[in-house]
Amino acid sequence: MRDASNIQTLEQLGIDWMGMIFWPKSKRYVSEIPSYLPRQVKRVGVFVDADLEEIRQHIEDYQLDLIQLHGHEQPALAEALKPLPVIKAFNIATAEDLKQTEAYEGIANYFLFDTKGKVVGGNGEKFDWSVLDAYRGSTPFLLSGGIGPEDAEAVRHFHHPRCVGIDLNSRFEQAPALKDITKLSKFIKQLHHE
Repeated sequence: MRDASNIQTLEQLGIDWMGMIFWPKSKRYVSEIPSYLPRQVKRVGVFVDADLEEIRQHIEDYQLDLIQLHGHEQPALAEALKPLPVIKAFNIATAEDLKQTEAYEGIANYFLFDTKGKVVGGNGEKFDWSVLDAYRGSTPFLLSGGIGPEDAEAVRHFHHPRCVGIDLNSRFEQAPALKDITKLSKFIKQLHHE
């Protein structure tokens, strides 16, 4: 998120967290502080293989509440960011891919399971969620990867004892980093049977 009025409107939908992508190669890259930052929603800074100093500078500049590591970061980096909560993202295609999480157990506060795709995040493609039946870790996770407006029913019927939320991104955009408020609002209502 980087558009001030879009952020302000989105904040009213009752979401919990809002992401800002600080990876220069992303078409959703946030290069400057928006004139409006969310006040009731936690701010998540999304980084791909950034160094600790860069992340710390963004934490200060954007008053970040959580950090999402979406690259090949080592557990030591997540450890160094404490006490700020860390979300470690993993690209998943098979149950074998879940083994990557083991080194981050007890270090990351959350995992995010995304689709293994050609680019880092924002692929708009889903993976087979039944693969997550093999996840036996104790770290809570967010379900991600191509969840779109037509998936409310599927999300409602997805159950895993460690799943604590969903990540909605590219399939709810009018343009990169500009969320479609109507689609999101409708989806949230469908999720809650409203």
